[in-house]
Amino acid sequence: MTRGMGGHSPANVAHHLSGIDFPASKQDLVRHAKEKNADQEVIQVLDQMPDQDYGNMADVMKGVGKVE
Repeated sequence: MTRGMGGHSPANVAHHLSGIDFPASKQDLVRHAKEKNADQEVIQVLDQMPDQDYGNMADVMKGVGKVE
């Protein structure tokens, strides 16, 4: 995957997770993104992230970085 392109961009992932309550599990992130009508690319990135609890958006971005 290329960083910063289309659905894979951290900004796009963060946009679709706006308003989520932390801490959040990976499943919570995926569910929230689907409720926000995120692109399939965003859902795929979230699905591939480590299965853990995320304490804040910075933790999510680290998870996104591990996928890319």
